[in-house]
Amino acid sequence: MEKAAIEEPEAPGVMSGKLTAKAAELPSTAAAYPTVAAALVRLIRHPVRHLVRRWNWKSALLSSSLRGVIFFCTNLVAGWHAALGAMLAELVLRGITSGFYGAITEAFSEARPVWAAMATAMVLLPFLNHSLEFFVHWLRGTPKLGLSIAASIVFTAFSTAFNVYAMRHGVLTVGGGSKPLRDDLGRVLPLFLRFLLTGPRALVRYVGFRKAPSGMP
Repeated sequence: MEKAAIEEPEAPGVMSGKLTAKAAELPSTAAAYPTVAAALVRLIRHPVRHLVRRWNWKSALLSSSLRGVIFFCTNLVAGWHAALGAMLAELVLRGITSGFYGAITEAFSEARPVWAAMATAMVLLPFLNHSLEFFVHWLRGTPKLGLSIAASIVFTAFSTAFNVYAMRHGVLTVGGGSKPLRDDLGRVLPLFLRFLLTGPRALVRYVGFRKAPSGMP
């Protein structure tokens, strides 16, 4: 005859301990997504780790190329010598600095809430970007300096917002888990279209929510 094994219920303290241990094994969403303030503090306290080691060569390559074209076109009315000089100065400047700006953008792309991270990046980066940019081009005597900087500021505001959006989706990032640049470029256009539709979609959801009957959840 088989003996039936009777298990005694575990004490509440033992069960509580097991539940606590299991809860500790689960990933923490709060820990995975730092606040905007925490992301900024990390950049200030550990610049080598978050700026130097995460220097974003993809941002350096793309930004220097695009901004070089902007400075060439805006200064072409002053002659091709002036346009070429402005473009070369921008290529050198952005080739060095845009990797750090990309690292800052990537750090904020990991922060939450998303709107605060994007707003902070769109204020902080243009300030850092164009203060140095204005000084360098003022020293070398770029002819159409005001027009060049204005065009560059507009480009920065738009590109920073898109970069934060793209990096949240794992595009244009560097380091562990990042994809090759050719793979990123293949995903940029679909992401860009989705980025352009983000605002209209949010507006449609907002209008639909306002029009919903008050009795509906």
